[in-house]
Amino acid sequence: MDVFVARSGGLAGIRLTWHVKVDDQPDADDWFVLIEEIPWNEVPPVPPEPDRFTWDIRCEPSDPTEPGGRDPIAQTAEATLAERQLTGPWRQLVDRVRETTEPQREAPRAPRAR
Repeated sequence: MDVFVARSGGLAGIRLTWHVKVDDQPDADDWFVLIEEIPWNEVPPVPPEPDRFTWDIRCEPSDPTEPGGRDPIAQTAEATLAERQLTGPWRQLVDRVRETTEPQREAPRAPRAR
């Protein structure tokens, strides 16, 4: 399973991304338990908050043809949360990803079409 976290916004608008291959982590089972706790189907709409961070979180299951497929989700799950929505298991997952790997810096993105 791959977990991607991206933080965008803020005053500078710099986008940082993190990526963790959960299967390569020594505590993969703990990651899987945390990912199962995420309320993927209960993501509230992101309120507009100028100059605040927005978090994009995506979990992609491993290739189902690989042996030992034990991913807690069957298909890609993703959510976008405002900084103040990042609580509970969402915050735990983001913090864990950020502690595990170094961020990659991207250029600011154009605003999404509404």
